[in-house]
Amino acid sequence: MTIRRLTQHDLDDCARLAKDRGWLPERHKWRLLFEVGEPYGIDAPDGDGLAATNILTRYGDDHAVISMVLTASRFARQGLARRLMEHVLEQAGTRTVSLYATDHGRPLYERLGFRVVGRAAKHTGVFAGEPSGTTRPATEADLDEILELDAELFGTDRSAVLRRMSGFGEQVRIADGGFGHCWRNDDNTVIGPVVARDEETARALIGDLALHAGGEVRMDFDLAMDGMVRWAAGHGIGDPWPVSKMVRGGDLPGDRSCQFPPFMQALG
Repeated sequence: MTIRRLTQHDLDDCARLAKDRGWLPERHKWRLLFEVGEPYGIDAPDGDGLAATNILTRYGDDHAVISMVLTASRFARQGLARRLMEHVLEQAGTRTVSLYATDHGRPLYERLGFRVVGRAAKHTGVFAGEPSGTTRPATEADLDEILELDAELFGTDRSAVLRRMSGFGEQVRIADGGFGHCWRNDDNTVIGPVVARDEETARALIGDLALHAGGEVRMDFDLAMDGMVRWAAGHGIGDPWPVSKMVRGGDLPGDRSCQFPPFMQALG
C-alpha cells in the first residue's frame, strides 16, 4: 500500500476515519491542519476511503509536530501506523519531533525513539468567573507583537499557524505580556494557544476567552502546572483526560513555564 500526500478532497474520508475510531469528525480542525501541515495517508485496499493517516507540521528548521495518527479499525495491527510514522519522521529530517500520545499509542512511539517528557490533560466544563478587566480583543495591528512574544516564549517559528488565528477562531485577546485565542470545535470551544509571561496573565486571558465563548469550553494543561489545574477546577473546569507528551531528538523549545493551553494537541 502506497503512502501519498493527502489533499482537501480527502477531508470527508478523514472525518469518516476519525468517526470509525470513536473520534469526533472535527472537519474545521482537519481543514486547518491540512493548510498548515503535511497530511499523509494510505488508501484502503478495499477501495473504501482511507486505511490510515497522519500529519506533520513543521515549525521552522528545528521542530515539528506529528498528529492525527489514525488507522481504520478493520486494518488495525497491520503496521500501517508505523509505516506512516517512519515516513513523516524521514520528512522531518533533523528536527526535534513532538506529539501527544494516548496510552494505546505510546508503545509504538517508544519503539520509534520517542520518550515521555511530561503529562497533559484535557479539562472541560462551563467557566464560572468575572471579566478580568486586564485583557482586550486583539486587532490586526497587534499581530507583530504577538508573533514577537511567541517567538521568544514558544522558542521556534510557528508564525504561519498564528497568522490564521483570526480567521480560524472565535476571538484573539491580548494583555500586557501575553495573548490568547479560542476556536470552536464540534462539541465545545477550545481555549488555546495561550502564551504569557506569568500565570496571572494567563488566567486573565483564559477566563476572558472562556466568558466570551460561553457554554462548554476545553483547556489542555500540562499537569506539572498544578496551580493552573487547581485554578481551572475552582472555576468549573475539570473532568481531565490525560495523555503523554513525547519527544524524539532534542528537547522541547522555548520556556515551558510560559506556554499554557496549546493551540490544540495536534499542533503541539
